[in-house]
Amino acid sequence: MSSLNLDDFTDLIERPDGGVRRDAEALRERRTVPPGALGRLDELGEWLAAARGEVPVRPVERPRVVLFAGDHGIARLGVSARPAGGAERLVRAVLEGASPVSVLARRLEVPVRVVDMALDCPPDAFPPDVVRHRVRRGSGRIDIEDALTLEEAEAALRAGVAIADEEADSGTDLVVLGDVSVGGTTPAAVLIAALCGTDASVVTGRGGLAIDDLTWMRKCAAIRDALRRARPVLGDQLQLLAAVGGADLAAMTGFLLQCAVRRLPVILDGVVATACALVAQRIAFRAPDWWLAGHASGEPGQAKALDRMALEPLLEQGVKVGEGVGALLALPLVRAAAALAAELPEKEPAEAEKAAEAEKAAEAEKAAEAVETAEAAKAAEKEQSMD
Repeated sequence: MSSLNLDDFTDLIERPDGGVRRDAEALRERRTVPPGALGRLDELGEWLAAARGEVPVRPVERPRVVLFAGDHGIARLGVSARPAGGAERLVRAVLEGASPVSVLARRLEVPVRVVDMALDCPPDAFPPDVVRHRVRRGSGRIDIEDALTLEEAEAALRAGVAIADEEADSGTDLVVLGDVSVGGTTPAAVLIAALCGTDASVVTGRGGLAIDDLTWMRKCAAIRDALRRARPVLGDQLQLLAAVGGADLAAMTGFLLQCAVRRLPVILDGVVATACALVAQRIAFRAPDWWLAGHASGEPGQAKALDRMALEPLLEQGVKVGEGVGALLALPLVRAAAALAAELPEKEPAEAEKAAEAEKAAEAEKAAEAVETAEAAKAAEKEQSMD
């Protein structure tokens, strides 16, 4: 029996400060750039101000990419274009600076942290700071067995909470969250289908390295079989993660929840991070207010989950590689929004007064027109009744 009470997160997580958001909106009204002229950047700046509880909002100065890594036993069924157990090589490329996320992070001057939760390799394959939270070697084949024991699922979720605390305590002010896995999109699709009440075919995508039609059919069948195992435990999110998730997914769920507790904004990457966000939303309904959807990956499951959480992707560039790349591409947009919200000049007092007077005059004119229209309608009605 688990000693972890997930209901505590509901009590601990508050929404971003509504009063601060209203102050940010009022400040935007006083800017020299007309409201709405910057499109969604205005909204992003206000969201960030509310999340950080300050007007004007400070620049995003210490972002970090956090990647949770794991191998999934379901990959042995041939549901991925990559070989089962192949996440070790992907992690090595990230650490050596040879992966897409490493290249982008280097250019953007953003540190990358990789957390091994369940790689299918010896624990000494990577440095201690990468492997110290590892729960097990690989995850179970979710179509026929649990991904984790309940104890392992709890340990992984607690590890995610601890990592969020480490990031918040170290001064990280925004997280780009992604995964490095082989087979990870399959349990992600199962979680989304189970929580959204949809069939396997609705959420089965082609993965980061696109699969052919035969592989897609195997993947769809695996998701269908895993769904049968997921539905009986839908009421208990920890059991759900143990049955059809994985150590990396359980850790990401705990990480997202604790980031919301610590008021640490997160940019979500692809379908795996989004699936964990959906589980976290089921645990604490206010948690999604602390997250942004970085991009649309093209995975049908991601689109379904984002719609359920009412999160709109910032970018749509067709990036499918995973590893936090799409979310990292959205980081400059968030930084730009913060800079504009903080640094654009306000109108001169005389100009502001003139704008306010013009607004009042427009409102008065509109009111006069409404009165005239009402009187004309009344006169027409009276004339018609006399006829």
